[in-house]
Amino acid sequence: MPANDDFILEILIKHGLIQPSDMEDARRAASNNGHGPVEELVRNGLITSLDILRTTAAEAGVDLVEKIEIIPEDAVNAVPKQLAYRLAVMPVHLDGRHLRVALADPFNFDALDTLTKELRFDIEPVVAPPDQIELALKRYYGSASEMVNSLIGTYSGDELQVREKKGEGETDHDPGDDAHIIRLVNLMILEAHRLRASDIHLEPLEKRVRLRYRIDGVLQVMTDPPKKLQAAMVSRLKIMSNMSIAEKRLPQDGRIQLRTADGRTSIDLRVSTIPTNHGESIVMRILDKTSLVLGLPELGFLSDDQATMERILGLPDGIFLVTGPTGSGKSTTLYACLNLINKPDRKIITVEDPVEYQLSGVNQVPVNMEVGMTFAAALRAMLRQAPNIIMVGEIRDVETATIAINASLTGHLVFSTLHTNDAPSAVTRLVDIGVKQFLVASSVRAIMAQRLVRRICANCTQPYEPTETELRALNLKPDQIEQANFRKGHGCDRCRNTGYKGRMGIFEVFVLDDEIRRMVNEGLSVSAIRQRARDLGMRTLREDGIRKVLGGMTTPDEVITATMGDKE
Repeated sequence: MPANDDFILEILIKHGLIQPSDMEDARRAASNNGHGPVEELVRNGLITSLDILRTTAAEAGVDLVEKIEIIPEDAVNAVPKQLAYRLAVMPVHLDGRHLRVALADPFNFDALDTLTKELRFDIEPVVAPPDQIELALKRYYGSASEMVNSLIGTYSGDELQVREKKGEGETDHDPGDDAHIIRLVNLMILEAHRLRASDIHLEPLEKRVRLRYRIDGVLQVMTDPPKKLQAAMVSRLKIMSNMSIAEKRLPQDGRIQLRTADGRTSIDLRVSTIPTNHGESIVMRILDKTSLVLGLPELGFLSDDQATMERILGLPDGIFLVTGPTGSGKSTTLYACLNLINKPDRKIITVEDPVEYQLSGVNQVPVNMEVGMTFAAALRAMLRQAPNIIMVGEIRDVETATIAINASLTGHLVFSTLHTNDAPSAVTRLVDIGVKQFLVASSVRAIMAQRLVRRICANCTQPYEPTETELRALNLKPDQIEQANFRKGHGCDRCRNTGYKGRMGIFEVFVLDDEIRRMVNEGLSVSAIRQRARDLGMRTLREDGIRKVLGGMTTPDEVITATMGDKE
């Protein structure tokens, strides 16, 4: 049934099954006993569960199937077992490309969209009671526990070696120690790593535990683990992260360091827990160390921007800023740049919150606010270490900014990040937080804004004709369209039928010249500075994205979405 009680109450009144006074009575009773108002109506005998299903089906304009009978084999085979259980749907009839599926909530558009996208069928929903769907799933696919056992059966539990210690409050017999749970947790991590996910989200909901992986920047729903294993899985992950399993009321942070049994692959995860209404939600960030050895072309730089970047990285002093919102790849770009210039004759020190990747040959200092080790305090100490190159994880305040600028003026090359929408805005952002204009003008050498867009899957790429709307949004000239190589992925097993595999950056590289320094010093507007940068040949984020669309590297939709705020 739909989870939104307000919506159900509205359509029950609309169809004359209850009166407004019944709804108010149910709301009052529900607030006292902890039930939902719809559940209260059912408990009091004013309506039945079948009434709700019949009403929602009528409201959605779909059929109601009160009992699921014999289902043809071709319909069952059309929906994979894991997908059917994950979405709580049961296929009931297949006619060519037309698939009829039963589900309890006809307004569950997420499930319907997922079926359409993953199966490439025309989906026709029908409503059926949840117990009928559950019985049909067991009858034709086997039980949910059999499904989980089949998933973890190929894992012995020894695929990963975990460096762990006793967590505070851990007893001799903890549910996290169960071999069954260990195999399930290992499977979850190994599968995320195999799919090159950046995050694992384990979220407790009222009646299920939702598991999602962020792949290429997009959250994708995976097979839900059984709700009854929620507490044991959370305990196991907290033990692996060296967190206290006794503390369930406060957020915690930890880290998991894993190595496959053959020693070939290491997996590093940053773990965060937060208490919610239905248990502790866990997010694990998978730190992909392969990104550290990427060259500029692999990050998405085309030849001219690559040449500009190499000139910037060869400067003896000054500040280079990378800007963009959270999740736009700023840290990956800075790490790749540091790796590129990490030579034995250079001393590099970084201050980060937290240190995500371990860089060989680089001195990395973590911020620790509890003991007063702030960005500013670390920076002051770092300057006494005689470094050649400094990286500051983020400039957050005037003190950090001033020390970084003074370091750049005394012969150090400083890298850092800032949160602005485009590159020229970083100049005024530094002034806004309190840095003197003449210091900004004399210290900043270059600023780069960036966003991430998904790459077209190389395995299923094919020629593509963009729509008039897409061409209009990209503002392409006729000669550009004639020479373009528009492509799009049609979906395959390697890209999970998304048409995309991997991501790359689109960049706006802003190099300050003497005229721009004068404009900054005089306090001219960011629009004037931006226009001067454009006159010097700076490409906007959207223009760089367009180049990659024309080259068949990504799609118009990706660039349009990533550069919505680009006015030019």
